[in-house]
Amino acid sequence: MGDDIYRRLTTVFINVFDDDDLVIAASTTANDINDWDSLRHIRLIVAIEKEFGIKFLTDEVNEFKNVGELVAMIQSKMTG
Repeated sequence: MGDDIYRRLTTVFINVFDDDDLVIAASTTANDINDWDSLRHIRLIVAIEKEFGIKFLTDEVNEFKNVGELVAMIQSKMTG
């Protein structure tokens, strides 16, 4: 399941950041991606919610430190 989430998440990141060469990993943070500001963050979260059919709570969104934590949260919402 994790590989599928990373594949789908990569597509979301590419679309939101308009960068076909973007590669994400578990350790990727906002500091690693150009143009990742507060507005793009909101657009990213909305796009992820739509892609995976899930909803994040505000507190959950503020807790993500890297993509790995985001993937873990997506997995828990998809299985829970």
